[in-house]
Amino acid sequence: MTSSEKIVETPRGPARVRVTDPAGPSRGQLFLGHGAGGGVDAPDLVAVHDAAVAAGVRVVLVTQPYRVAGRRAPAPAGQLDEAWTAVVRAEAVPDRPLILGGRSSGARVASRTAPHLGAAGVLALAFPLHPPGRPEKTRAAELPAQIPTLVLNGDRDPFGVPEAGGAVEVIVRPGAVHDLKKDPPGTAALVIDWLRRHGWTAEF
Repeated sequence: MTSSEKIVETPRGPARVRVTDPAGPSRGQLFLGHGAGGGVDAPDLVAVHDAAVAAGVRVVLVTQPYRVAGRRAPAPAGQLDEAWTAVVRAEAVPDRPLILGGRSSGARVASRTAPHLGAAGVLALAFPLHPPGRPEKTRAAELPAQIPTLVLNGDRDPFGVPEAGGAVEVIVRPGAVHDLKKDPPGTAALVIDWLRRHGWTAEF
């Protein structure tokens, strides 16, 4: 396993990127973005990162420019998508399936950009279906119905839980809230099973 960190220039400022390659050949590449006010050190992202690398997946952790600049309030959606797109285009390697993912706000960015970036799959951790207490403000349309997508949400998430449909698979984590801090290894195991079923890991 080798890991490196770099700054990638985007139209919205510099993003920070941490790339980890598995010890052997990788079959897939997984880009992960963070939540609105958090970072790539969130427990669920760390658990998924470690498990995916161990399963032979190249993992790229992306810190958005607003967080690199020290701000907690997220940039507008269009700017997040623009910066993310620039990073993926700069760091994706050819001839390997591209899986885009993230938690919360990062899951929304991955979902919105997956179609035009040619993603093979989408991983949405704690997808925020609607603002707390506002179920009428649904964001369900952001999930790409034609791309294999795994949504992992807690059953106590105040942001709601999306419904499965099309190519979207939903797994509900019992007793978990929006931070998915309850049993991160279990969450990661579900992700690896999904990656393996699609042939995106080095193990079958």
